[in-house]
Amino acid sequence: MSTTTPIQISEEPGSPMGRSLLRIDPLLLLAGVGLSACSLVVLHALNVAPYVGEYKRQAMYAGLGVLLSLAISRVDYSRLREFRYVIYGLMVVLNLAVFAFAAPGGSAGGSQRRIPLPGFSFQSSAFGMLMLIVALSAFAVERSRRLSEHRTTARILLLGLIPAMIVMEQSDLGDALIYVLIAGAVLFFMGTSWKHLTALAALFVVAAVIVLTVAPAVGVNVLQNYQKERLTTFINPPARCDAAQDEYCYQLQQGLIAIGSGQKTGTGPTKAVQATGGFIPEADSDFVFATLGEMYGFAGAAVVISLYALLIWRTLRIVTMSKNLFGTLIAGSILAMFMFQIFLTIGMNLGIMPVTGIPLPLMAYGGSSVLTTFIAIGLLQSIHVQARMSAAGKARVLIV
Repeated sequence: MSTTTPIQISEEPGSPMGRSLLRIDPLLLLAGVGLSACSLVVLHALNVAPYVGEYKRQAMYAGLGVLLSLAISRVDYSRLREFRYVIYGLMVVLNLAVFAFAAPGGSAGGSQRRIPLPGFSFQSSAFGMLMLIVALSAFAVERSRRLSEHRTTARILLLGLIPAMIVMEQSDLGDALIYVLIAGAVLFFMGTSWKHLTALAALFVVAAVIVLTVAPAVGVNVLQNYQKERLTTFINPPARCDAAQDEYCYQLQQGLIAIGSGQKTGTGPTKAVQATGGFIPEADSDFVFATLGEMYGFAGAAVVISLYALLIWRTLRIVTMSKNLFGTLIAGSILAMFMFQIFLTIGMNLGIMPVTGIPLPLMAYGGSSVLTTFIAIGLLQSIHVQARMSAAGKARVLIV
């Protein structure tokens, strides 16, 4: 009587199985490189004071980001689980370091966000997002067998709120919201019950109402005045801005004028008066989509939005094909982060979302944002590569 034994056929070094770069998602890479190319086109056209030469630095950031992404794709992301405490602790330390090293008043509203380095300004909260994603995902996997316990939900949420409060103290409301979103995304993709998620959503709404209305009414200001203005300017903007011409009303109005003047194919760089004339504040970052809309119109905006759709689609695909829960949580949290940044920033430029200062991924000028996004793409590529290698390994098990 014969028996059957599964035999795993190993691959020779240097074979297609071992060449992880051949297993990356080319469409995901195309989305990242394409968005960076669009950013360089816009920044090159915006080569006027105070934006002179930014496209050269952006090209350097993008090139370094692509190399980092390809390097990370060759690493097995599952190994990061072992360093969850180190990663989480380093993230907290880097965010706290801002208070010691950052020069005050470096950003809007006197916020402290960046640590100045020779030739580079380091924004720890941007890199901290990915560190939080990895650490929280690892913690969630460890608690996955106790998913129904209230303590599991509370611990994951608390681990996300601690760095969010630190970033909030830097007057960086946008990034603080993303930290909270990451905690919520981890809970969602790990399969937390809808009762817990609904309770957390209700708690978030109640907290927002208290912070924006109840607390100021009794003389307690949780948010600074400019932060409240950013969050409420988009609500009934014509009436509000006619009554009070503040900074954020001006930003909103100038951005809408720029997008409207672009029409179908844009005015072209030489006739983009709103952008090159200095009427759009932060035309290279917060309102780069308005700059794009004026210069290249609906056609240019459609190209960029299509590339973002490609980025989201490929990320969502990687969520579904991950070989383990850890990869699913990382990819799902990155997906939530991308979607929040894209929808909120484009909506802000269109006047339908609050002005938060969150950069548009790969389009907005800034080294920290560009490198963070490409590192996130590298993690996604690593999940994709490991999933394909795992599937290929199972397919090569022969029954003899």
